[in-house]
Amino acid sequence: MVDQDSIPTRKWASGVTGSPGIAHSVLARDDETPANVADIYNQAGDDYASYADGDPSQLFAFGGMHAYADRHVWAVLETKLADLRASGKRSVRFLDAGCGPGTWLRRLILRARALGFSSITARGFDIAEAQIQRARLTAAASLSEVNVTFDVADLADRLPEPDASVDITLCLYSALSHLPVERLTDISGEIARVTSGHFITTVRSIGSTPTAFVESLENVRRLKHDHTNDRCEIDLSDGRHMAFGFHLFTADELRNHFARNFDIEDLRGLDLFHGRFMPDARWNPSQAAESQIADELDRLERAYATNTEFMDRATHLLLIARSRQVATSIENLDSNSAALDLAIDRTCPT
Repeated sequence: MVDQDSIPTRKWASGVTGSPGIAHSVLARDDETPANVADIYNQAGDDYASYADGDPSQLFAFGGMHAYADRHVWAVLETKLADLRASGKRSVRFLDAGCGPGTWLRRLILRARALGFSSITARGFDIAEAQIQRARLTAAASLSEVNVTFDVADLADRLPEPDASVDITLCLYSALSHLPVERLTDISGEIARVTSGHFITTVRSIGSTPTAFVESLENVRRLKHDHTNDRCEIDLSDGRHMAFGFHLFTADELRNHFARNFDIEDLRGLDLFHGRFMPDARWNPSQAAESQIADELDRLERAYATNTEFMDRATHLLLIARSRQVATSIENLDSNSAALDLAIDRTCPT
């Protein structure tokens, strides 16, 4: 059982207090912490892939711990892919920053192939070598004909991709939270430099419920969050101790970090209600997920996902951003079309 007394409360601007949480996925190095974050994820067991991103053998089942959030993120990605294909593009390029075992990149590649893209280029990178090895092995077995690479690399470093070369850039499930906050503006600029289409990220919010990065919560004996210093400590039941840097975001903060370099299309909370109220077999195996409960939770999610009073209590924050290069191209196209229409009006008799 988790030592809840070791989870300090955080006071929000509204004056409400509660127990905020931590994220469940990947990563970048914070050299000021006692433990290298890469070591934590390198030591994660084989079950981590399913714990973090859903069953890697059933990519589109979305029945994992964060099923609702995963389904919503995938719906966004699938729509962006379909829009690209409908625009006439036949080649597509993906980048997954903090890719972990590569599950999300595999989803994108397989759906792009099904949509008829004739050329698919994809790169995933992560600071944890063990996660990259898992990603490479899986890709070699199922994506041998696709130009996909997985690299050990740090999100804080300069990206090797050329300017405006990536159609969809991912940074999912709190890769950003392990970075020093003061670096996020520069990182946002670097992501914007290489992204010609959309950037999609999820992070843990300041009011999220507790979770443990590489293990299920029931395997945690003690959890301590120091939000003043962006530090997290976890004692696991098997005796392991982890201490690392971690930052929880408010919705406004996340927006501000990326609005300087992107046009923000959407910012919303995910799992505001599902994580707290959906029956969970881990501690209540006798209670099934009744359809009436699920339907009501879905309704509440839709109603409050963008409500400023609720977003910072969500399990995750989802940000969908569009490259300003896309907006500029559209504006130029509209301007050119208007100029052409005016020229035609002037030269053609009525």
